[in-house]
Amino acid sequence: MDFVKKFTSGESDNQQSADGRKEENSSSSSGGGFMDKVNEFGGGGKKGEQNEDALDKAVDFVQEKFLGQGDQSNETAAEQAKDEAISDFIRGKYKDTTGSDFPVEDKDKKYGA
Repeated sequence: MDFVKKFTSGESDNQQSADGRKEENSSSSSGGGFMDKVNEFGGGGKKGEQNEDALDKAVDFVQEKFLGQGDQSNETAAEQAKDEAISDFIRGKYKDTTGSDFPVEDKDKKYGA
């Protein structure tokens, strides 16, 4: 099943060379693969990262720096949807607690743009 996850997420197989460096063996590293296009259409990738509001970026920062989840600058559409759900939860709890909207306005998602 790992090969399915690697295929759909655009991950590559990394192998270690004789001198200890990692080498990538993937045709999707060129950035123009079919799954990359599907991911971008779904709201992921670099274009999706540009469409995030400040709270989504804060969620990415916490995941990267404090939870050790690695680089958050090129997430899949599913990861970005998860981050959006987290930020929506935070906004909802803030409103329930304070009675006012969260100070940072939520950006509308643009799919396939």
